[in-house]
Amino acid sequence: MIPRYTRPEMGHIWSEDHQFDLWLKIEIAACEAWSEAGAISESEMAAIRRATFSREEYDRQFEETKHDIVSFTRAVTAEMGPEGRWIHHGLTSNDVKDTALSMQMRDATELIARDVDTLMDALRARALEHKRTLCIGRSHGMHAEPMTFGMKLALWYCEMQRHGNRLNDMTPRIAAGMLSGPVGTFAGLPPSIEESVCRQLNLIPASVSNQVIQRDRHAEFVQTLALVAASLEKIATEIRGLQRTEIAEVEEPFGKPGFVSKGSSSMPHKRNPELSERVCGLARVVRGNSVAALENVALWHERDISHSSAERVILADTAIATDYILDLMSRVISGMKVDADRMRLNMESGQGIVFSPRVMSELVELGVSRNEAYDAVQTSAMEALESNKSLRDVLMRNELVSRHITQAKLDRIFDYDYFIQHVDYIFNRAGVSE
Repeated sequence: MIPRYTRPEMGHIWSEDHQFDLWLKIEIAACEAWSEAGAISESEMAAIRRATFSREEYDRQFEETKHDIVSFTRAVTAEMGPEGRWIHHGLTSNDVKDTALSMQMRDATELIARDVDTLMDALRARALEHKRTLCIGRSHGMHAEPMTFGMKLALWYCEMQRHGNRLNDMTPRIAAGMLSGPVGTFAGLPPSIEESVCRQLNLIPASVSNQVIQRDRHAEFVQTLALVAASLEKIATEIRGLQRTEIAEVEEPFGKPGFVSKGSSSMPHKRNPELSERVCGLARVVRGNSVAALENVALWHERDISHSSAERVILADTAIATDYILDLMSRVISGMKVDADRMRLNMESGQGIVFSPRVMSELVELGVSRNEAYDAVQTSAMEALESNKSLRDVLMRNELVSRHITQAKLDRIFDYDYFIQHVDYIFNRAGVSE
């Protein structure tokens, strides 16, 4: 079942109607290949090109056969004349089904690559907007050193760029066609038929096949989308953390213009990061599907169908969910509020402790051993935190520090711009430019 959040283009790719359209396209392409080989006359081929598929007839046939391809070919040929005998000539079911599935994965990948480009555009724009917006960097959830919010966005931009490259690199491997007969020996049709069909459908023939296209290709498709989803969850998790009431540095879009959304049924004040939470939830579904995709690689002998039932769920769901959360994240990034004043307030709430690395380095450069410098600055930083005093004031009362560093020098050390002096270099290296 296509989930309700499915976007139309992606939903079309994985719909049953489109699947049947692809099957018919492959069957006609195979007949075209047989015609090129001289087996089918032009008059017969003209009739075959007019072949149509009846879903009503398919459903009727399926009640009897319980076999999808048999029911499909009978539905196609029900209204055809003698030329109908060429439909599915020399083929086995998976010649049609797996080749169609490759086309679906290829087309889904193209859509997802476009989604990645859209998200990259949003990240680039917001990164440039906040290239010099100071904020505190955090490690272990604690204040580390100052940075810029634009650097966070530039980092995410580069990560999505890698995903775009992965999608492009993967496409030739998943866009594989196969028309090689029951166990891949071409016993019922020459290799030229496969080559012709793949050429018509813009696919690459699988070098060697058995009765299926090998499932490492499908696993790579799901694994790559799982990587994309993992990055989206990382971004969403950061936005959720920064939207916490105690931090309040960013806020995802809340409602539509002219409407007041509701964050809670009982607490009117709530503005929850539910879009980012939705991204996180669906990212977990996508990652979970990658396990089933990996387990589908190992099949008995030339094939079994243990993979089939799982793939009917995981391939469509993975593509649909990834497409959806990419679009959702693009809208979150484009529309989120960034509170630069709150970022500054949070950064300064530590009373200057973020300058402790600079003070320590300065002492080392003045000849103090690293251990002595570390211990002196750490002692002062702990006192500043526990007494809610300025680190600068506490340092000037420290005997070792005051002996080596003047008040004027300390004032120059406590300069936020020091931490972002290389931001232009970082952005240029990342390729984030106007």
